[in-house]
Amino acid sequence: MALKKYKPTTSSQRFKIISAFDEITATKPEKSLVYTLKSSGGRNNTGRMTMRYIGGGHKRKLRIIDFKRDKDGIPAVVKTIEYDPNRSARIALVHYSDGEKRYIIAPKGLTVGQTINSGKGATPDIGNTLFLSEIPLGSNIHNIELQPGKGAEIARSAGISAQLMSRDGKYAIIKMPSSETRMVLLTCKATIGVVSNADHNLEISGKAGRSRWLGRRPRTRAVVMNPVDHPMGGGEGRASGGHPRSRKGMPAKGFKTRKLKNKSNRLIIERRKSKK
Repeated sequence: MALKKYKPTTSSQRFKIISAFDEITATKPEKSLVYTLKSSGGRNNTGRMTMRYIGGGHKRKLRIIDFKRDKDGIPAVVKTIEYDPNRSARIALVHYSDGEKRYIIAPKGLTVGQTINSGKGATPDIGNTLFLSEIPLGSNIHNIELQPGKGAEIARSAGISAQLMSRDGKYAIIKMPSSETRMVLLTCKATIGVVSNADHNLEISGKAGRSRWLGRRPRTRAVVMNPVDHPMGGGEGRASGGHPRSRKGMPAKGFKTRKLKNKSNRLIIERRKSKK
């Protein structure tokens, strides 16, 4: 993937860096796999604002992504690589040999015309989905299931991958993108490769208006509010606001919110490294 930098003919283009979309091969989505995404503007069913800083934005259609990859033993051919406005990664339209069409998350290196497979006996090639019991140790994987048959939940965003470290009994030991090491059942599936669009984190909007196109309204900092509006508000002059916390008073930036009796604690071998 390549990035496109603009000449500074306007102040908004001086720092603007966006994707060049070189890998995109189709501009219109498959009609049978999309439906209209209704915008809420941050309001609930009674019209009250329950989420701030949401509203506006371009109209979008939701692409139905196949996160389960449950058509085992049926080969599929990659027809197009497409842009999805609802996620950071690219998606690929695949045609199965039985005539069905599906969208999948496109891994890095997937090309049009390539054949992919899933299920028991599939080769560990890029784009193929296998059970963790059959994936070679040390492989980079994405779209990882946490419960067999539920569908991929881990490592789905642009440029992300996890690594299969080892196997122990009925569990596979995986190093997550966050550096956390945890156990996942060997009967869960994962896809070989790294998620596409790895340069997504290098993009720069260049202007506030581009955030509005994405449906993000201006966010008011807590320290500039009044005490009635936020725990960090008030004070004379530019007060720091005291300890960082949410509007409801929950401490932030280092405060641990994970439940001590969380059932999945037993599956975590090593917690993610602290940013401090």
